[in-house]
Amino acid sequence: MTGYRDRVHRGPARATMLRTVGTRERRSHLTAPRVPTVGIDIGGTKVAAGVVDADGNILEKVRTETPDKSKSPKVVEDTIVELVLDLSDRHDVHAVGIGAAGWVDADRSRVLFAPHLSWRDEPLRDRLAGRLAVPVMVDNDANTAAWAEWRFGAGRGEDHLVMITLGTGIGGAILEDGQLKRGKYGVAGEFGHMQAVPGGHRCPCGNRGCWEQYSSGNALVREARELAAAESPVAYGITDRVGGDIGEITGPLITELAREGDAMCVELLQDIGQWLGVGLANLAAALDPSCFVIGGGVSAADDLLIGPARDAFRRTLTGRGYRPEARVTKAELGNEAGLVGAADLARLVARRFRRANRRRVERYQRTGSTALWTAARGQADRG
Repeated sequence: MTGYRDRVHRGPARATMLRTVGTRERRSHLTAPRVPTVGIDIGGTKVAAGVVDADGNILEKVRTETPDKSKSPKVVEDTIVELVLDLSDRHDVHAVGIGAAGWVDADRSRVLFAPHLSWRDEPLRDRLAGRLAVPVMVDNDANTAAWAEWRFGAGRGEDHLVMITLGTGIGGAILEDGQLKRGKYGVAGEFGHMQAVPGGHRCPCGNRGCWEQYSSGNALVREARELAAAESPVAYGITDRVGGDIGEITGPLITELAREGDAMCVELLQDIGQWLGVGLANLAAALDPSCFVIGGGVSAADDLLIGPARDAFRRTLTGRGYRPEARVTKAELGNEAGLVGAADLARLVARRFRRANRRRVERYQRTGSTALWTAARGQADRG
């Protein structure tokens, strides 16, 4: 996953010159089973795009800021198209995969809801496919990350995998026997909104006590800021580091101080990890996976987080001591997982597109030959 070119996209300089990828010369899908594809990772602050080969290696990556959520969906669509066109200047692109932070329908064609963008029942797949003239796949970003970890990362060889992404909130994905389980309506894996504490902290989803209010980046930062605001003596270290500006306390800073031995930061990560382990035990009771892969920005704390999570998982697991335990491990692909997974899933779509084209060609050939034979037979009969 190293050695790729990472370029920062400098804005829509070519916006007035957009053209479809389909007008460019390229090898046919019919003859390119391991062609490079583009993965797009859309977050609240950035859009990253990368060309990924069939082995999960990123050949080149570009990124730009996410357009403000108050703007129309077309602005985000234009941004995606511009990044793909930029990459297509240097690479032969055959399909595009989108990993979106939001709910995607079961057909992987429409973004039903995206909390950070203005997408509400947005037909993203068809709109992008019409402009790019290549197959387009749209999926939830946790699903694409789980797929990447199963194919190329920490979940290789696992037949029942659950991925948890710890960032601002908690995302999740379920993968069984090489298939992502998206649910009837496409929105499975929203583990972060399982109720962990009845009547607990208010969640932006509208409910109280959601799991992500106790085990996420937001929860970590909230607890640290509350201690600092209360002028707790245990918070003096982090308060000094930010010069008394409590708003400057962030998750990465807490992790950094924990690695330096700050007792409060170590304890906060332990608390987050313990809540994580309790939630994993609940998921094990419901889903019985062989492996939990923990990704997202908070997982950068490594064993400061994963260690307490494993301990709490073992203490809380139903039937502990009398059942096999799922492996709990950190994701390997880091922030690139969503992009890599989106590209690899798009490659599957391209293969299906290629096979469908081949069948259409074969049907045309059979129909054409039959028509020619029938016409010739008719001429002979008339003669």
